[in-house]
Amino acid sequence: MSAPPVTAVAWAAADPYAAALRAGRGPLFLRRADGWLLPLEVERWCARADAVDRGVLDRCEGTVLDVGCGPGRLVAELAARGRAVLGIDVSAAAVDHTVRMGGQALRRSVFEPLPGEGRWDTVLLLDGNIGIGGDPGALLDRVAGLLRPGGLLIAETAPVDVDERAQVRVVGGTDAHGSGDPFPWARLGTPALLRYARGWTRAGQWTADGRRFAALRTRSSRTASSSAEPPKRTAVISSQRARNTSGGSPVADR
Repeated sequence: MSAPPVTAVAWAAADPYAAALRAGRGPLFLRRADGWLLPLEVERWCARADAVDRGVLDRCEGTVLDVGCGPGRLVAELAARGRAVLGIDVSAAAVDHTVRMGGQALRRSVFEPLPGEGRWDTVLLLDGNIGIGGDPGALLDRVAGLLRPGGLLIAETAPVDVDERAQVRVVGGTDAHGSGDPFPWARLGTPALLRYARGWTRAGQWTADGRRFAALRTRSSRTASSSAEPPKRTAVISSQRARNTSGGSPVADR
C-alpha cells in the first residue's frame, strides 16, 4: 500500500514544522485556504509525557505503534517503561528528535509498508493524528490492517463535535501562507469518529484536562476484553521489539 504522496511530501517538507521541533516551541499552525488557523501544541509535544499522556499510555497493551509520533514524547515514555514500541512519522526532524529522546522511530507514512503489519497490539493516533490523510475511513481501515485481531486503537479527538475535511498548510508565526504544497487533513470529534468506525468495537471514551479520547477494538474471533481500562501491570512483548497535530480550538487568522 503506498502513501498519499501529497500529504507525506508536503508535511515532511514543511520547514516551519521542522524549525519548531528543533526550537522546541511555536507558534505553529495548520492554515486553511480561507485563512482559518488551528494552533499546534509544539511545546507540549516536545516536552516529556505529561499526566494525561501517561494515563493514556497506561491503557496500552502489548506492542505499541505510535502513528505520527512527532518529537517522540510518547515513544520515549513507553520505551522507558520497557515496552516494545515504534514511532513513525513523515518528518525527518520528528524522527531525529524521537531517537534523541531515547525512542525508536522510522521515517515512514502510515500508508507505506510497516514492520509487524497485522501483529501490533495497540496503535496510537494522538495529537490530532486521526486527521492524517484527510480521509478518516481510509485511515481506520489502514489501522485495522496493522493491528492483530482484537487489537486496540486509542485516538484523540477534537474537543468539539466536528467532522471536517480541508486542504491545509503548516505555517509559523511570521509565515502567513506557509511553505510547500497544501495537503488534506481532517478534524473529528468523538461522535464523528464513532460514525466512521464501522467494523470496530467501542472500548471506551474519556476526557482528561480538556483532551478527549476514544478507544476502539478490531473484531476478533477470540475473546478479548471490551474495555480499555488501565492494566494493573505493564506487559512486555519482546518478540516484536522494534528498532520508533492537535485537536485544539481554532483561532482567527492574524
